[in-house]
Amino acid sequence: MRTSIDILAPEFRADPYPHYAVLRRDAPVCLAEPAGVWLVSRHDEVMTVLRDPARFSSQGFRAVWEPPWLDYNPLARSILAMDAPGHTRLRALASRSLGPRAVAHLGPAIHARADQLLAGLAGEVDLVSAYAAPLPAFVIATLLGLDEALGDRFKRWADDFLSVTPEPLDAAHAARVRATIAESSAYLTAVIADRRRAPIDDTVSELVSAELDGQRLGDAEILEFMIAILLGGLETTTHLIATSALFLAARPDLWSRLRGEPALVPAFVEEMLRFDGPSQSLPRFTTCDLTLAGVDIPARSLVLALVGAAGRDERRFADPDRFDLDRRSAGALNFGHGVHFCLGAALARMEAQIAVSALLQRFARIDRLPGPIACNRTMTVRGPVSAPLRLHPA
Repeated sequence: MRTSIDILAPEFRADPYPHYAVLRRDAPVCLAEPAGVWLVSRHDEVMTVLRDPARFSSQGFRAVWEPPWLDYNPLARSILAMDAPGHTRLRALASRSLGPRAVAHLGPAIHARADQLLAGLAGEVDLVSAYAAPLPAFVIATLLGLDEALGDRFKRWADDFLSVTPEPLDAAHAARVRATIAESSAYLTAVIADRRRAPIDDTVSELVSAELDGQRLGDAEILEFMIAILLGGLETTTHLIATSALFLAARPDLWSRLRGEPALVPAFVEEMLRFDGPSQSLPRFTTCDLTLAGVDIPARSLVLALVGAAGRDERRFADPDRFDLDRRSAGALNFGHGVHFCLGAALARMEAQIAVSALLQRFARIDRLPGPIACNRTMTVRGPVSAPLRLHPA
């Protein structure tokens, strides 16, 4: 079965959820644009894809992020695109740096930075550039021991890396992405060399010195892992914070409730992840001919597990298009599932909770300014390019 829906079309990016509903109803497993990818939109089938790495390989990330027009992309070679045993080895090493103790240690610094970024903000503001992007940039810089002053550069790198699609927009886009890969690789390679000479208390130094079964990571593996942390930790969290703020600006009743009951912020973040989370699809590559929901998919096909669509599946969630703060959204798939469940999930949740709580504490209300909100153009992650708001201090 084939659909004419183009997941990169501006109208789809602006609001994918009505299109997802059509897919779930009429074509839950189907071939689509761009470049003939298979879309899987219902919760049960998405779970099948994510639970079965033997048939649905994470090499799908490489197929998405390293198309023929791009010679090399470190993100496409990272832990995100690996299967066992390589994934198992790297995950064991990486989990030490992103475990609960490491995340808890960052909490006070994130609180302080959020308050610092919001201090003095009032009136008309683009919350992406003023807050939603700088806060995750600070966290990633702290985690990796990088220069926080380069936060704008990190955001540009993330935007360029995640703008990779089967075909470039034009020659200028292709040249910009290649230049970004070269620039970021050179910078991070220099950081790795510095840590080998003089280790400090950061994740890169831990990766340089870590051993597992007598093996250490090479520079290329560390570089690719750093890119995965930098891009995954920056882009998705930025979008989650900005989307949450825009949503609350349109829901003054919910803003007031959260201001009065701040203990509900974690539940708000969980429901936001289900309702309109930043991760919209997880790519996989079929290792054999297979049948899913009665549809035959050939081997070596690119499959997009539409976690954004699964979060609105009426078969899994009652009244799924209603934001319900009391829903307790267990089962949302924005951080993936199984062996590839996101290592940074706890950190992203904590950042979003702190970011939203700080906004609620500092402002009596926030209003969205008139005009359309443009979304980014990527295969996997969705979020606003800007968040124009009017902030009213408490």
